[in-house]
Formats: sequence, C-alpha cells, structure tokens
Amino acid sequence: MTPAGIELIVTSGSDQAVVRLEVRGFLDYDCADYFLALASRPLDDSPDLRALHLDCTYLDGLDSMGLATVLMLHRRTTAAGVTLFLENRSPSLERMLDITGTLAHLVPDHAGSPEESAEPQSMAYRRTSEGGAADNRSGRALGPEISG
Repeated sequence: MTPAGIELIVTSGSDQAVVRLEVRGFLDYDCADYFLALASRPLDDSPDLRALHLDCTYLDGLDSMGLATVLMLHRRTTAAGVTLFLENRSPSLERMLDITGTLAHLVPDHAGSPEESAEPQSMAYRRTSEGGAADNRSGRALGPEISG
C-alpha cells in the first residue's frame, strides 16, 4: 500500500547503468521510510548501476525528515558507487538545500555555479580549542568587533 503523499515512477530507458525515478507528492515523515525503500531498490536490483536520477519536477516539497531521507539515499548511493542526481529542482527545493547547506553536497554540478556563496564550505566549521573557545589559527577576526 502506498503511503499518502508520495509516489515514485520508474522512467528509465534501456541503459542498465542509469535509473530515472520521477518523484510525485510531498516527502515527509509519514512516507520517508517508504520513499527510501523504493528509491534504494535499484541499488540492489541493478549491479551495473552508475547513476540514479531523481526527477523532482512533481515533488511538491519536503520537510526536515524528507531532507534527511534524501541525505540517507545519497549516503547509500555513494557507498554503492552510484552518483545521485536531483533534477528539475523547484526554486523552493533549491532554497531549502541552500539554506541547510546541503546544496553543494547533494548537487555536484552546483559547486562551480556563480550563485554559490562566496564563503568556502570549510568556513562553516570553526575549530575550537580544548576548552571549547574558538581556535583562531588564521589570525582573522572571528566575529564582529564590539566597542563599548
């Protein structure tokens, strides 16, 4: 039985190395396990698989559990040596991926786009000293200067 809210349609051609799945509906907590099971099936069924394309044209949206599920699918495809592609992303999906810092991680071709933030990904992670204070090895200011 299909959980309300999500549907996956296989739209693959004859190439055994590529599987295309059309995602329809809203990916949320209620259907996350179902989605992950179906989207992961080609990893087991197609030993020659090299690319899994998720067509997001009809994806109405996703919540935090939906995003976590897409990240889990990415982990599974990576472990299997398969490249995951998120195609036809809506502006709202693009924005959610950008805000959560997962866009460059999930969309390899985005890394060189001009819309990418000028701050490198490594800047999102700050080193800390053993006491938990910021470790400033770069010599740059870690935050705004406050004058009193």
